[in-house]
This record gives sequence, C-alpha cells and structure tokens, in this order.
Amino acid sequence: MGDYRVLLYYKYVDIEDPETFAKEHLAFCKEVGLKGRVLVAKEGINGTVSGTVESTNKYMEMMHNDPRFADLTFKVDEHEGHAFKKMHVRPRKELVTLRLDEEENPDPKELTGEFLTPKEWREAMERDDVVIVDTRNDYEYELGHFRGALNPDIDNFRELPEWVRKNRHLIEGKKILMYCTGGIRCEKFTGWMIKEGFEDVAQLHGGIVTYGKDPEVQGELWDGKCYVFDERIAVDINRKEHVVVGKDYFDGKPCERFVNCANPECNKQILCSEENEHKYMRGCTHECRVHPRNLYVQEHNLTQEEIDRRLAIIALEEKVAQ
Repeated sequence: MGDYRVLLYYKYVDIEDPETFAKEHLAFCKEVGLKGRVLVAKEGINGTVSGTVESTNKYMEMMHNDPRFADLTFKVDEHEGHAFKKMHVRPRKELVTLRLDEEENPDPKELTGEFLTPKEWREAMERDDVVIVDTRNDYEYELGHFRGALNPDIDNFRELPEWVRKNRHLIEGKKILMYCTGGIRCEKFTGWMIKEGFEDVAQLHGGIVTYGKDPEVQGELWDGKCYVFDERIAVDINRKEHVVVGKDYFDGKPCERFVNCANPECNKQILCSEENEHKYMRGCTHECRVHPRNLYVQEHNLTQEEIDRRLAIIALEEKVAQ
C-alpha cells in the first residue's frame, strides 16, 4: 500500500446540466490521471475514483473549490495501484435506480431518515426494539452483512420498495435501521420509507465503509467482507474479529472469492474457490458450462475431450450425491 488511493463519495445536490458537467468532469479526471466511475444526475453526483496521492489531492481540491461540493466528504483508502481500468463519467436520470413515480420519489435534500454515527449505530443494534435492513443486492449481502440484519434477497435496488410492502409485518412498529455501502442508497430510501408511513427510520451515516474506519467501533458486529464496485471487489470492515459468512456456490464451504459466470450471457456473480472455478469451468449451471461462448473454455484453450471429461466427473458426483 502507499502511492495510490481510492476515493468513494456522493452528494445529493442540484446539478442543472448533467451532460455538460459530465463532459467537463471527465476531461479533468483524465488530465490528472484518475481512473474510475462517476455518475452525474440533476439530483447530484456519485463516484469512485483511483489515482496517485498527488492526483487524488488535485481532484479533492477541485471538488471542494466548487461551492456545490465544498462540504463533500471523501472516504479514502490506500491501495497498491489503480482500482479501475478506465475513467468513465456518465450522466444519469437517477444516481441510484428506483424508477418511482415522481410523487413517490423522495428528494433526499428535503426528506431522509435520521443519521446515526457509527457509535450510535453500534448502540442501536443492541436494542430489542430495532430491526436492521440491508438495502443492498443479494450478492453483496452474501459476502458480508451486519449481524442479525434482514436480507431482502433482491437482484436490484429498484426491487426494494416491493419487498418492503410485502414484508411490512417484519418491520412495522420497530425502529428501522437501514444501511448500504457508502450511504447513498439509504439517504434516498429512508425518505421513501417515511413517505410510506414508517415513523422511526434511521440510516448509518457514511455507510459500511465509514463504520469500518471508525476508531472506536472498528467495524464491530459486521461479519464477512464488504462488496465494493471496483477491482478490489471486497474490503475488510471488522477490525476486531473476522467472521467468514460467504459460502461457495458449489459446495457450501466458507468462501470470500467472487467470480463471474463464464457464460457472458449470464455473467452471474458467485462465490467460488479457485479449485471449483476450474472444476466447473466457471459455469454456474450445466447450460453455462457448455455454452459456445464460455470464456473459461476460451481462456484455457480447452479441447472438447477435456470439456467432456470434466462434465463426466461433475455428472458422476451429482449422481452419487442423489
């Protein structure tokens, strides 16, 4: 670690012309040598960028010199190199995709849940009258989560409102604690919860990443790792103890290694050991293993004979297990 850093940040703020902003922002990022992904919408900005200490300092200075971002908080991680391959700045309709009707869609600048510091969050989790809700996607939860948190088991953030409505009985009448990676999803979604009639809704200020860096709580009561949307894939949170909660997709053994299914038409993210990646040719199903565009097969130049040999071993093991 040392010469490079990763910056994670967001802010809900009015940006009048996201398209022009995105073009100018991209030019600056490339000029100072950053790589990453930044989303810009009329409602604000959300980004993760990587670069040298010098280039990230220039970026933070540039942002703080803009009155709209003068109080922007950056979450900073040291890294051994770039965490991205390219630099993208893209205009979007929404920073986080809920696709709600205009009257349903909350404005976080006007309506959001109570912010809890890491210490307040740690204390709140110990209470008997609370329910903890993970607002992230299913694969993020599988890798790591707060102890006792409910898993909505959703593929996309936009599915969360439907889950809440179907499972209202699980959370109604309690203090609701909601969390996500950096805070951006909760800052919007807790506002939606209040609109739905939930009265006592709180969010972890700064998200999981900030909680893990807090010198007092040190990530306590977090199990597993935290999924991040860059080449690091996972980062440590709990600095007091590490409990592995991830399970290998194929054999259920403890695992914290993500791979994408080798079938590009599937591309499902699964937890998988290196041994099982080779055994199953990185295919999450038989159909994906025999798919004509299987990337694992191409990368390793497997002959049809070798493919058939591996498939026969899998089939035999499945038959014995039945």
